[in-house]
Amino acid sequence: MTINAEVQITDLKLNDHACLTFGEPEELLDLTAAYVRDGLSGGLRVVWLCEEPQGALTELDRRGVAVRSATAAGSMDVVASQDGLLSGPSFTVAHAMEWLHRQRELTSRGGYAGLRVALDMGWALRPISGIEQLPAFEEEIATALSDTGVSVLCQYDRDRFDPVTLASVASFHTRSVTAATYHSDPLLRICRQYAPPGVRLAGQLDRTAEDSLALALSEAIRVDGDITINMSELSFIDLSCTRMILDAARSMAADRSVALRCGPPIASRFVLLGAGGVPGVRLVTGHGG
Repeated sequence: MTINAEVQITDLKLNDHACLTFGEPEELLDLTAAYVRDGLSGGLRVVWLCEEPQGALTELDRRGVAVRSATAAGSMDVVASQDGLLSGPSFTVAHAMEWLHRQRELTSRGGYAGLRVALDMGWALRPISGIEQLPAFEEEIATALSDTGVSVLCQYDRDRFDPVTLASVASFHTRSVTAATYHSDPLLRICRQYAPPGVRLAGQLDRTAEDSLALALSEAIRVDGDITINMSELSFIDLSCTRMILDAARSMAADRSVALRCGPPIASRFVLLGAGGVPGVRLVTGHGG
């Protein structure tokens, strides 16, 4: 059994121009939260340009990022696409690069060790004039921001962007980021979760994936601290795999906890097998926790 990951989000350094292709919203949020968290802990200023800033802040907070203190201190900013790269209903490389250079200047004046920028490229799917300049923009990032103490994480939804567009921008990135993946097929994806640490499951899970699940769980509980098993995008789990997850939780030290995040249908399986009586196990069926 092997783990597939070109470069993990936790491996990124200053001056990297990385491309993240994601499949599920949870994947984007998890990896971005880790990118933001690690940047802040490293004394960097962090900016995330995304579609819905308020929702993004809520998700970062839920994943353990110190949102309130970071935004109050000016070390983190979450910006709407139209307030960053776009100039009204149009896109130009010059305007977008001006925004990026301004972020770099603000970072320098603030005395930060460097800048991390995350760019959700979903704006490029809108009916915007100038969108044909997207590859030129990626090339300009690679050229103009090289060795400037800035790292940029460009985020593309692999299910919404066509392969031709993804191929047209791929060569301008120095890194390709994915979650460490234990299992991936049309029915199921098992990945490492980074923020908060744990395992993320999406699709339908049954005993045919027990080996992959066992490896993912063993790696998760090997690290220190509490873990989360994120099953919010899991539509089915059989009793065998439910039992495996509970057994892994039972094997952890008494001072550690396991959050099982899932919808009510999945939660009912854990309740059936007595999750409520397992010390340290917490079922989270809403958006909290």
